[in-house]
Amino acid sequence: MKEKNFPNNNDLKSLDELTKEVNQIIENLEKEKNLENSIEDYQKLIKLNNIIERKFQSSSKNISSETKDKINKIIKK
Repeated sequence: MKEKNFPNNNDLKSLDELTKEVNQIIENLEKEKNLENSIEDYQKLIKLNNIIERKFQSSSKNISSETKDKINKIIKK
């Protein structure tokens, strides 16, 4: 999915907030009997998953970069 399809307010939420929202959608989907009523929820779930994945990857890159910098500082001593 393209980034422009993501709602902007979700990009500002933390990973914990997004995870709680995803869990709520999953609970609603599990309760729903008619799957045709769930299409929008599934689509939102996929979008949120992509946002979470992108945020996680960004955090992972930051952690790797910080770790590399710390290792380089230790090696230079």
